[in-house]
Amino acid sequence: MARSESESLLEIGRLLKATRKARQLTQEQIADMAGISRPRYREIESGSSSARTTTLINIARALGLELMFVPQAMVPAVGALLRPQDDLDDLPAFMAHPDGDKNV
Repeated sequence: MARSESESLLEIGRLLKATRKARQLTQEQIADMAGISRPRYREIESGSSSARTTTLINIARALGLELMFVPQAMVPAVGALLRPQDDLDDLPAFMAHPDGDKNV
């Protein structure tokens, strides 16, 4: 099921805010680096306003992120790659013999 535009804007805003806080930056610092006003950045981060692609690229780069377009069919695979692994999942990404038996 496709997300609504408002849900997508909120999700983008949450990602921007979490990344900004993790990098201990202010909204004003990101806005300055992205070349937009602080009120404009605040609207984007809150999810109350959409942004042009070029603006999102500038914001992402200011935060040390890269904006990528991924085919929808590949989203589950990308999500699996980005999912934190638990302690039990210590297998390499690729194995010649997944069961560990080299005599097959």
